[in-house]
Amino acid sequence: MRPFLPALGIAALVALSAAPPARAVPAADGDVPSAFTIQDPRIKESSGLAASRAHPGVYWTHNDSGDGANVFAVDSRTGRTVATVTLAGIDPRDVEAISIGPDGNIYLGDIGDNLGGTWPEVWIYRFPEPKTLRDATVTPVRFTVRYDEGPRDAESLMVHPKTGRVYIASKKRSGKGALYEGPEQLSESGVNTFRRVADVNVWATDGAFSPDGTRLVVRGYFEARAYRWKDGHLQGEAGRPTVPLQRQGESVTFTPDGRTLMYGTEGATSRVTPVELKGELLPDSVPERSGDDDSGKGGDPSDGKSSGPGGDESNRNLAIGAGTLAVVTVLVVALRRLLRRRT
Repeated sequence: MRPFLPALGIAALVALSAAPPARAVPAADGDVPSAFTIQDPRIKESSGLAASRAHPGVYWTHNDSGDGANVFAVDSRTGRTVATVTLAGIDPRDVEAISIGPDGNIYLGDIGDNLGGTWPEVWIYRFPEPKTLRDATVTPVRFTVRYDEGPRDAESLMVHPKTGRVYIASKKRSGKGALYEGPEQLSESGVNTFRRVADVNVWATDGAFSPDGTRLVVRGYFEARAYRWKDGHLQGEAGRPTVPLQRQGESVTFTPDGRTLMYGTEGATSRVTPVELKGELLPDSVPERSGDDDSGKGGDPSDGKSSGPGGDESNRNLAIGAGTLAVVTVLVVALRRLLRRRT
């Protein structure tokens, strides 16, 4: 009966995620951006997402393990890839996350460990965000990373937009992970030890800082938590943003104005879904829209935009109703990655 469970899970997930491709309409300043569908057939396992700092409307993404050292710039207006950057001189093992620092560099996290936390070290690759969007090959700086508590499985790498300090959130199957802080300056020659600084009660698949650095959002497959951030420290939970029900939710990033979260998922022609933030979930520098309450909830992303209170009981009821699907999803993901490691 074992083969039946993955087959059932895959069928359910495919049916769930069968949304028509969407052509995004450029959002006016301050508007909620539209959802978009990644059109590039090479991007089958989009595992990280970062809003470009240099090119409005462009999002950087990458595949999970097995694709080599490629990073893609996707135009949210069309869903099409407008540049592919190939990293020379590296052989990635399990790339899981991407973030952009205040120095204008892209940070790529080769930090996955599907064997339950056994790799003695993982890596971060850094390269400048291209000023011109065209295919290119670059040689990145490579940083060696270890954790103060020993090996960890992780899929979330976040660079603070003001200090440039790098953080990693571990992924723990019990549902409770941790936030690890890197050195103030990463060393190219030595080992960079990341030290545990806080608990993160999410089975973390990605995370992102708000553009002003006052919120940290960490997402899992079916939930997300927003934390207040001040003076280099996590200050407590600000709320729980809505998470769209996705095939295999692997990524999240803030829009450049800080008002919206963009959620991505793995799979061919995967859809990136926006959820507008409200109340306490909004970064400190972002004012509430006129007429909004301060419920601290995100919006309902079912139509590709947010339009009402979300992250509340309606969202939790949806998650409960999808409980069986969640279990199946976890089993399918674990089995697929285990088989990938053995082949």
